[in-house]
Order: sequence, then C-alpha cells, then structure tokens
Amino acid sequence: MSSYKVALVGNPNVGKSTIFNSLTGMKQHTGNWTGKTVGNCEGHYNFNNDNFSIVDIPGTYSLMSNSEEEEIARNFICFEKLDAIVIVVDATSLERNLNLVFQIMEITSNIIVCVNLLDEAKKKGIAIDFKKLAILLGVPVVGTIGKNKKTLVNLKNEITNVCSGKISPIPKIIKYIPIIEDSIALLSPEIDIPFPLSRWISLKLICNNERLLSSISNNFQVNLNTPNINTKLDEISCLLARNDINTSNIENFLLTSILKQCENITNAVCTYKEVNYTKRTIKIDKILTSKKFGIPIMLLFLCLLFWITIVGANYPSQLLSDFFASLKEKILVFFEYVHSPTWLTSLLVNGVYQTVTWVISVMLPPMAIFFPLFTILEDLGFLPRIAFNLDKFFKKACASGKALTMCMGFGCNAAAVVGTRIINSPREKLIAILTNCFVPCNGRFPFLITVATIFISGSIAGIFSGLVAAVVVMLVVLLGILLTLLVSKILSKTILKGLPSSFTLELPPYRTPQIGKILIRSLFDRTLFVLAKSISIAAPAGIVIWLFSNINIAGVSILDFIATTLNPFAKIIGLDGYILTGFILGIPANEIVLPIILMGYLKNKELIDIENVAVIGNILTTNGWTLLTAINVMIFTLLHFPCGTTLLTIKKETKSIKWTIVSFLLPTLCGIIICFITTQTYNLINLLI
Repeated sequence: MSSYKVALVGNPNVGKSTIFNSLTGMKQHTGNWTGKTVGNCEGHYNFNNDNFSIVDIPGTYSLMSNSEEEEIARNFICFEKLDAIVIVVDATSLERNLNLVFQIMEITSNIIVCVNLLDEAKKKGIAIDFKKLAILLGVPVVGTIGKNKKTLVNLKNEITNVCSGKISPIPKIIKYIPIIEDSIALLSPEIDIPFPLSRWISLKLICNNERLLSSISNNFQVNLNTPNINTKLDEISCLLARNDINTSNIENFLLTSILKQCENITNAVCTYKEVNYTKRTIKIDKILTSKKFGIPIMLLFLCLLFWITIVGANYPSQLLSDFFASLKEKILVFFEYVHSPTWLTSLLVNGVYQTVTWVISVMLPPMAIFFPLFTILEDLGFLPRIAFNLDKFFKKACASGKALTMCMGFGCNAAAVVGTRIINSPREKLIAILTNCFVPCNGRFPFLITVATIFISGSIAGIFSGLVAAVVVMLVVLLGILLTLLVSKILSKTILKGLPSSFTLELPPYRTPQIGKILIRSLFDRTLFVLAKSISIAAPAGIVIWLFSNINIAGVSILDFIATTLNPFAKIIGLDGYILTGFILGIPANEIVLPIILMGYLKNKELIDIENVAVIGNILTTNGWTLLTAINVMIFTLLHFPCGTTLLTIKKETKSIKWTIVSFLLPTLCGIIICFITTQTYNLINLLI
C-alpha cells in the first residue's frame, strides 16, 4: 500500500468542500457563499489499496493577492511536498476559473483539473468538451457533480494515475509578451531550482514580490540575492522600463496574457444552448437585492429567525433543566454515600456542576435551532445577498465588505474573529476584529430574550409575546450593526486611517438545501463545537463563582463586597452593583451572567437555576429593576467586553496584547457611554414632566 498527499484547491463557491466531504466522509462546512474554509482541513480515503491524504485549501481567485487565505493556498502549493493538486473549477464559469489553473500550472505539473457543478451547467445549457480541454491544458480533466459520489470515481482514478506516475502531465504554460519572456529566459539560468519552479521564481523576482520571495528563500533554502541575480535584475529592469513596464504594472501584463488564454480556451471547448435557467434567479434578485425591499426583507428574515429560536427553545430548555435537577439529586446522594467533605461536595456540585449544566440547558436548545436555520439561509444563497445589500454601508464606513463575517458572530464571536482571515487588508481585518463583538453572540441571546420577555412583552398574552420579544432583540441587533459601522468609520479616520479596499462579491445561484447535511454540520461542527468550548471555560468559572459566594471577609462574601463597591458607579449608568458584578464574573461565558445576578440578589451560595420567566421577573422587580434598568441591561449585554474565548482568539489572530486590550475596552466604553446617556436622558425627562 502506498500513501499519497493531495491538495484540493479552487475558487470560492465551486463546490470544493463538497468534493472533499464526498471523498473523505468528513462533514466540513460547505456554505453557499465565499470564504468558508479559512484554514486547511485534512481528511483521508482509501482507493485501490492506496491511502490518500486530502487537504482542502481555502478558496482563492488568484495566487497574486496577499489576503491571508490566498497566502495559505499559495504557500501550501509552493512549499508542501504534494503528489498531486486537484484544481476544482466551476463548469458554469470556466473562463474565470481557468485563471487560477494557469497560475498553478506555473508552479507544478502534477495537476488534475476537476470541472465540477455539471448539473448546474446542464441546467444552464452549457456543454464542455473535456477531451479537448485536457489537450489544450496538457493535464488530465475530469467532470464531476460533487454531491454525487458516483461521478468521483474517475477523479479518484486520475488522482491515482498522477500520484503513482502512470500519467506525467505536461502543462501548457502561458507564453507572455516577448519582452517578459526574454526577461525570464535571462534570469532563469541563475535560479538553482528545477523547471517549472525556476521560471515561476524568476517571475516573482521580476515582479519584486518581497513577501513571497522571503518565503521562497526560507523554504527552498536558496539565495535569491546573489550578485549574478542582482545584475540580471538591473538589466531586466532597464529592459522593461524602455517598454513602460515596471514592478507596479507588470502583474497587469501577466494577467492580460492569462485572461486572453482563458477566453480562447473557453471559446474552444464550451457550447451553449439558449435556456431560461437564470430568469428565476434574476427575478428573485430584483427583490432581495433591491434598494427598496432588500434591507426590510433581510430584517424580516432575521426577526423570524430570532422568533422561531425564542419560541422553540423554551420547551427543550425546561426539559434539560429538569433532567439536570433530578441528576443533581442523585449526584448528591453519591457524594454522601462516599462521605465526601461538605465543602468539596458544594464546590463540585453547586459550583462546577451547576454552572456547567446551566450553560448547557440555556445554550444548547437555542443553538440547536438557530444554527440549522441560519445554515439553511446560507445554503439557499441568501447570506451573500445580505452582504450585497450592506456592502455600500461598509464602504461608507471605510471598512471592508468582507467584515460581514460578523454574521458568524451571531453564533460565536470567536468564530467571527477567525473568519476575518478572508479580509485582504491588515487594517480592515483589524477593524473587523475590534468591532465584531458589537454583534450579540449566542451566549448573550438568552439574557436579551429573558429581559425583553419580562419587561417589554410580558403584558402581551399568547404567541404575540414571543413575537414582540423577537422584535426587541432585532432592534438590539440593529443597534449593534449601526455601532459597527459608526465605530469602523471612527477607527478608519483616526488610529486606523485608510480607504476601503475592493473585493469580489460573488452571488451564487440559489440552491436547494441538503437538510441531512445541514443538521449534521450545524449540530456537530457548530453547536457542539461552541458548546464544548463554553463548557471548558464554564467549569473553572464555576469554581471561582463558588469561592466568591462562599468565602466571607468580615461577615460579607466576596461577591457582596464587589457588588457593594461597584454599586455607586453602576447606578450612574442605570444598573446596580450585582448586575455589573454578574458581567465581570461572566467573562468566561456570557450564559452565566443572569444566574450570577440572581444568586447575588437571593444571597445564595450557588447559581440559581430558575427557568420560569415569571419567577425571574419577580426577583428582578423586587430588587429594583424598572423598564429603564431593563433597557440599560440589554444595551450593556450587547456592548461589553468579549468573553474569555474570544479574547484569547483575538490575541492569537492579532499577535498583540495591545489590540486585545483595545478589543476589551472599545465595546465596554461604548456600553458605559450609551447607558449613561440613556439614564440621564430618562431622568431629565422625568424632571421636566
């Protein structure tokens, strides 16, 4: 048995991850919009007694760009020892996709071109001559439908043939304009690396891509700064200058040659029938992306999403709470049976167990509903339309339209931070990281929903109560989006000055969601993944909370002491000491803020597990909560420091303690200022009345 390593590359939204899943059986996220695979994902399959390791590389349009996901793709292709590279292209957009094919052919010859989405091409009346395409490219070409495993047999055969050496592809490398070809011929002999890499490295030297050249020197351990090379580069520079070519425009000349060849090959191998496939998409897009209806429809969908989540999560949350309560009694009996010390029993059960089970019962049901629904919108192709509608607002804020990765923040802000890797500009990526916490994560929704239900929709009976609560939560989300744009604008004009960069926003066709795969990946890849991270942080947090509530200093618990100390400041912004303490101790996980507040009010020694909204409402109103308190709490729930997991992720992504501190202070200061303004305005109105 032989083992081979194969890379899977391609433009975003060509079905690359679907092919990866079909080959390996892994359930990677395959969303119907660009930028889903941020880091490499590896899987395995066996075929004809050989073992194949498949690496799914982030989708990229070009190897000439400097965005993080494109650097990951380029570096992996250039520097990893691969037996074959499968380039997945979209059968409905062959000309555009061939651009990447030609760029990769300059680096390696072990290539298979996989023409995917043949089913959609057929609907559009597009037919492709694969044999002719293979001759024109000089590499094997296979047609597939990613979700149909039967169509992948030929792909597996070609991968085996290329990896084993049965087929030795000879790519038809692009011939550029004569002046550039002469320059390459002049420099290539000085590069002590075999063809075709020597040709490609010569091009990068001529283009003076310093960042890539540094990686080439380190990975190939080759000196690209020799006197001979520098002499040749000076000679080439003069030669190009006489033809008005320099390092700032040479890549345009390269791309012009590549795109011309893409056009010629596409015209040679594709035939088209007149069909009305796109009419439905055009009609729907006229509504969903219109200036008049686009934003209202987006808000309606989000409101409906929140409402279904709110109403649907109540029953399973109660069932989980009851289950954990009954299990707690059995655990207490066990600890009593083994004669566990009282303090240890209380620490483990009332501290760790109570905190962890609260997080599970509060987080799991909403996530199990929200993520599948959100993923359905993603698979339908609706999320890219939201990006299209909001892109102009991001441009006005001098931020990248790709900052719409904030949508991932509805599930987990840490995931949204990682998602910013698709943003090309370091400045815009940093802005997106610093503002991503203005979108409430899944851990903050239960608190928002509870407060909205008690103080705003509590007097409304029946199903409309949940609808009103959903509208209120939607308004809070809108506030977060507006602040994202406002703060992005301020940052762009002050400490992170700059203009917005351009980017390609692709509107994919509407596709029928695959419900089975949606349930699997939304529950396992998202829900359980986020839940596991929250539990890992909630367990030690339970110990800290138990210590704070059980250790007394001068007859006062640490929790009460902190709350009393913070109370004067908290009152200024319309909160109280216990509310502020709840947020501070809730840094490990936002889900435990409310139970900490209830624990403080009731002078309890453990987290309070109360699922009845009416009972929670009575406790809050008894302790001085008013409508103003509820409004300020919802504002501060939206606008306060990120959770511990997100802060650690920000530190990892920015590699900077300074920006991690800024990400902590920025939303918190916004929350304090807005709560202060709200409180003082309310008090002023009361005085005037």
